[in-house]
Amino acid sequence: MIVVIPTYNNPKTIAKVAQDVLDSGYELIIVDDGSTQKVSELVEKNNQLTILRHETNLGKGQAILTGAQQAKEFGYEYFVSMDGDGQHLASEIHKLSDAIDSHHQLIVGSRNFEIKNVPTKSKVGRAFHNFWIKLNSGYDITDSLTGFRLYPVSILDLNLQSKRFNFEAEVLVKHFWKHKNMKDITIECYYPTPEERVSHFDNCTDTVSITLLHLRLFMQRVFLLKGIF
Repeated sequence: MIVVIPTYNNPKTIAKVAQDVLDSGYELIIVDDGSTQKVSELVEKNNQLTILRHETNLGKGQAILTGAQQAKEFGYEYFVSMDGDGQHLASEIHKLSDAIDSHHQLIVGSRNFEIKNVPTKSKVGRAFHNFWIKLNSGYDITDSLTGFRLYPVSILDLNLQSKRFNFEAEVLVKHFWKHKNMKDITIECYYPTPEERVSHFDNCTDTVSITLLHLRLFMQRVFLLKGIF
């Protein structure tokens, strides 16, 4: 299994996250999405590690697609995505890879939120977006906002328009429209304290962007019958 970490300005955590993945025996691709300080200056070289860089910030979605293309070129059929902020644990990767039982399967690492430091707005936001994913795809998802996922490299063949945080909603819906093959696996995670937490998600701009995406997908499902047949 190979892991893809899209990262943008996570200088305090990226080296530790990368080492966690490598120590767990996985090959790793880090996609530095235009960070102010290059990831290559923060992470020690390793023959199991590939670092790719966007010279300008193109968005999390594009970083995942860049990593997916590299994973495909390496000969992998699947890859696991995880964030560079330390929330996801390499020890949980096997739960996703062990769950593969068919081709073109997308497996969602549904975070256990019954832990400390999870803000109420995160729980409310997850419920809101879960509703839209179910409405637009028909799949009853439990954590549509998680960045801890196992993707087939065939997501490269989907007509994905979103390149930033809205990518993670679009890829779920369009993958399910095409393959009807997705499942949730509960995973443990670490939620940092408010003082430690680093997030580049803009609660206003990014929430509006994702909501507009949900509406566009809804119109396609209703009027173009996307994912119905």
